[in-house]
Amino acid sequence: MADTKPVDFIRSELRKGMGLPKCRKCGCMQESLEGLQALLPSLQGEAFSDLLANIESWLKQMEPIKYACLGCDDCFPAVAMNALHRAFPEVGESQALSCAFEMSEHHWPAVAGEYFAFCEGPGCPVAVSTLASIELAERLARVRPRELCIVGKTETENIGIDKVVKNIVTNPTIRVLLLVGKDPKGHQSGRTLLALWENGVDENMRVIGSPGRRPFLRNVVPEEVEVFRKQVQVVDMIGCEAEERIVEELQELPQRLNLSWSWEETGETARPVRISEVPILHAERPARVEMDPAGYFVILPRPEKQMIVVEHYSYDNVLQRVIEGKDARSIYWTIIRNGWVTQLSHAAYLGKELAKAELSIKLGLKYVQDGA
Repeated sequence: MADTKPVDFIRSELRKGMGLPKCRKCGCMQESLEGLQALLPSLQGEAFSDLLANIESWLKQMEPIKYACLGCDDCFPAVAMNALHRAFPEVGESQALSCAFEMSEHHWPAVAGEYFAFCEGPGCPVAVSTLASIELAERLARVRPRELCIVGKTETENIGIDKVVKNIVTNPTIRVLLLVGKDPKGHQSGRTLLALWENGVDENMRVIGSPGRRPFLRNVVPEEVEVFRKQVQVVDMIGCEAEERIVEELQELPQRLNLSWSWEETGETARPVRISEVPILHAERPARVEMDPAGYFVILPRPEKQMIVVEHYSYDNVLQRVIEGKDARSIYWTIIRNGWVTQLSHAAYLGKELAKAELSIKLGLKYVQDGA
């Protein structure tokens, strides 16, 4: 008979997460529940059947996803999934996260993000990750030492590190990665970057030796990881937020370290990186607009009441109902929940206009409703 303690622990972690509104809107929780729903049937026992019933119930409680991952210190679904794979390795790995990102072949940084980039050739060989210290990145960017190529945060031990690897291996100028600032408590992206540099990844693209809760790299390939490990030296100043000390270290690193690596050592004749195959689509204006059979909306900000009033009309101009709310989100969820909008294009338009109306009240601006 299987030990039920791991199952009880997994259930407990997921229950904690489902008790939080932010988790019920998080892609991390959604994909963890769906992954467990797919994996648990391969395990035999009443405990697994009961957990599967819990998961099916929790999936019904999930709300429309608002974000892929918030980088929380306590990531309950990540803890639960790690516990499952430790206790029951026979189930294999869960499906990859769907949070891929786009790359550009035509400019650098290749992957978009919250960075400050100053690449001016071989004279600036240092990349700096400030981990969870966001303002530190801004301060270093203002100082802008000559040796600094790029500086930015890295808050997660998966997508954040994917982006670091992509942007480094697409720029041969970068030879040093300096880790500074606070390491996110639950994700430990700094310690994960050190583990990646020292150990690489296993066959499941999990960073070997990482203390992070979900250190799976889904947007890079093993070849890119190996180029990253050869190309840069990772320097550990995790925890340091003293700007002057960091700048001093940054300026000394190129002279102190042996930077003899070259592209030829990889055995490649060209840049050893495969550009992501995620398609980049160019938005186009619609050829024609289809009207929503459920009717149309007139949006009326009421600044004096700090209220947004929305009138819902049928196409023969008969007023069906009036919806009032203090913020755009409350109003559009009320409309969606009641089925008063039936087309995705209309829902998108409504969200845009309600956000404009909310901002007009906050900023004291005149609101003019756009046509569909």
